[in-house]
Amino acid sequence: MFTGVYTALITPFNKGQLDEAAFKRLVDLQVKAGVDGIVPVGTTGEAPTVDFEEHVRVIELAVYYARDRVKVMAGTGANSTTEAIHLTKSAEYAGADSSLQVCPYYNKPSQEGLYAHFSTIARAAHLPICLYSIPGRCNVEIAVDTVAELASNYSNIVGIKEAGGTPDRVSQLRAALGKKFSILSGDDSMTLPFMSVGAQGVISVASNIIPRQLSKMVHGYLKGDAKAALRLHEKYYPLFKDLFVETNPVPVKAAAAMLGQCREEYRLPLVKMSPENRRKLRSTLKAVGVLK
Repeated sequence: MFTGVYTALITPFNKGQLDEAAFKRLVDLQVKAGVDGIVPVGTTGEAPTVDFEEHVRVIELAVYYARDRVKVMAGTGANSTTEAIHLTKSAEYAGADSSLQVCPYYNKPSQEGLYAHFSTIARAAHLPICLYSIPGRCNVEIAVDTVAELASNYSNIVGIKEAGGTPDRVSQLRAALGKKFSILSGDDSMTLPFMSVGAQGVISVASNIIPRQLSKMVHGYLKGDAKAALRLHEKYYPLFKDLFVETNPVPVKAAAAMLGQCREEYRLPLVKMSPENRRKLRSTLKAVGVLK
């Protein structure tokens, strides 16, 4: 079961190449802050613009640098089933603990197509699979019935990252799937609302910047201290929102660069933030005490 805080790691670049030294620092920072897991090469890790070799290399580095201190949930989804299988098998060989499988994007499959896609991956690999429903990017949602059927028929489909949904959908998922199936928020600002109706944690963008605080919030709630968790949510809510003032991962990588964690370098077609949004993000980082 997936619980707690899993950080959707940014992928640092230096002059167009993977910055492996910076990536090690990022992984070490997460480990020291007490997160439960890291998620390399997801959306936040710019998976759409790394090539096959780079994608696998980032997963290998994550496993190597984590050294079993935190779980590694490798982002190995794709809009091509064959590609997703290749990446998932590569992650399994590299020693990842689980796989995050995004809903296929752009080709907009039917629910029957989604079932066929995820079930084919589940049969081809042995890693525990966390589905990833994000209709805002994929234009299609993994229906509750589809999730339930997949989980019923494939023992390695054990969780879902729910992004762009509502507490009502989380309630539907929990009712259909029982307590053993993991539900993780895919939106930092919705973590506590989702947990209040049965989610067990978050795959977080904000924890790139505030990993210790996110861990305190989530584990505080899991231990029954809802008031303390709410105080942390309220304090960092402006940051949760402003890390999405432009397309993820542009703001979070800009914030990490402001903190000296990596270079602010992206792969096209992503570009740097507008001056106005940069000023807004910097102001928020200062207001919540992250940046002096």
